[in-house]
This record gives sequence, C-alpha cells and structure tokens, in this order.
Amino acid sequence: MEAAASFEATPAIFLAVTDALRASISRLRPEIIVHEVAAPSRLAPFAFALAGGVAGDAADSAAGRLIVLMDPDGQPAWQGTTRIVCYARASVDPEIAADPLLADVAWSWLRESLDGHGATVRALGGTVTTTASRRFGVLRTEGDTQDVELRCSWSPDWAQTASDDEGAAAVDGDQIPGARHARPAWSCAAAAAHLLAFGDLLAAMAGLPPTLSGVLPLPLSQRRA
Repeated sequence: MEAAASFEATPAIFLAVTDALRASISRLRPEIIVHEVAAPSRLAPFAFALAGGVAGDAADSAAGRLIVLMDPDGQPAWQGTTRIVCYARASVDPEIAADPLLADVAWSWLRESLDGHGATVRALGGTVTTTASRRFGVLRTEGDTQDVELRCSWSPDWAQTASDDEGAAAVDGDQIPGARHARPAWSCAAAAAHLLAFGDLLAAMAGLPPTLSGVLPLPLSQRRA
C-alpha cells in the first residue's frame, strides 16, 4: 500500500477498504490478473492502487488501473472523503474504432459492470477516447493500432465516507439515530464489488465472454486472433 506523505494517522476505514480489496483479488475471473502497484502521492493524503490486465493470448488486448483515494477532510467534487479512479484501455480493429457508438458502448460496460455487482456509486463521471497510431520506419512492420480508452471516477456510496449529514456513520456501520434516507454502510463485500466490476470491465473490453447478463464484450482484434 502506498500513501502520500502525511503526518495523519491512516484512517481505519481506508485500511479496512484496502484490506478488503486485497482479499477480493482472488475472486476475479481467472482471465483477469490484478496486482498492487505504487499509488499516486499527490492526489490525496491516502491512496491505494491496483493494476490489471488479461492473461494468456489476449494479454495485450486490455489493461487498466483502479485507484482508491481518501481525504479525511473531504473534497466537494467527491461529495465525501473517498474517490475511486478507474482507467482502462483496449486495442480494437479499425472498423470498430470507426463506429460512432463505440464511446457509448464502452461507457455502458462500466455502468453495467458496476450495477451487475451491486457497486453503489455517486458523482460518477468520465470520458471515452478513441485513438489511432500510425507507425513508420522500423516500426512499420508492427502495424498501425487503434485504441479505446475509458477514464472515469466515482465516489462509493457508503455512509462512512459521505459528506452529507444523512450519510454520516461510524466505521463500524452504526447509523446516526433519525438520519433521513440513510446510505448503506461500508462492508467488505461492498468494497469488493468495485474491484469485481473493474475486472468485468477489462474482460468486456478484451472481448472475453461475459459472466454478467447484459454486458456485451468487444470483439477481439483480429491481430490477436
């Protein structure tokens, strides 16, 4: 675990969430390989990062990172103290890259993966970008490439990390008496849902058969067929 330099004691909820994420790596589908990496140190006082990709013959077809940020003081844009940042990239064939609906489809993979695992979120936002690279000289034999990239972030909708009064709660999940529309309490399963959704997002972008109903995968690039 990497955290930004800070004199603050690491929040108990941050330690609990990161421990839950480490423990849930083994629950990912076998084609998805995830490991812990150094986290960015300037985005928040506390940060934790995982990098993932696809194993086997499709190893170069999709990859990404999942980062958990925590600022005990909270940030207005986060609507709380915790933010999850996700980056995923996949190589696609030229005809797929030219499809005007590709961005909408890629965004739907994220939404459906989160919904499929019951990962409740708020303040979700992001971008989908399609890029084309043409190689020249000695690199020409490697061929041109087209990629689709998804960059997004969201706040987990947990009572312990919400900024509004109705979402306030202790780390152990006890709700404030009389709180209106109380948010769900954090749990190990709730944290794992975000990692499992990340794994299914990578799988869909790599063109692997879906395990969630309604998530349609991207056809694998013919270059790796």
